[in-house]
Amino acid sequence: MPVWQAVFILITNQVRVKGSDVGQDDRQLLLRLMSVLEDRKQNPSKKSYTTRLFAGGTRKISEKILEEAREVIEAATETDAAARDHLIHEAADLIFHLLVMLGYKSIGWEEIEGELDRRFGISGLDEKAARTSPEPPDS
Repeated sequence: MPVWQAVFILITNQVRVKGSDVGQDDRQLLLRLMSVLEDRKQNPSKKSYTTRLFAGGTRKISEKILEEAREVIEAATETDAAARDHLIHEAADLIFHLLVMLGYKSIGWEEIEGELDRRFGISGLDEKAARTSPEPPDS
């Protein structure tokens, strides 16, 4: 199964939040996806889309993330009967490309979970105010 398809399956399953009935299968799917991405990084295949993204480096992966983010925004504004499925599809694409970037930069999913866990229960405004690095000015 292609990685993007597995991401789509992950996204279309019931979404759960921390403290609720988080299924081990949900977390395992993300870890398996990251494992496949690491395998593509270590063992490039000429037939792999992921391998092509890795070969393009940060620039190529960033371009795809921006493209997919725009498509998520466009899909979110749709109101027809297929809008929900389209948004799910585009969200899966965006998450996949974000996972590719994390894999390319050798950032494990556990590190992302750790950061999210650190922020859990903290007001977003308080967390942002507590950051030590300066934020760029609003334009």
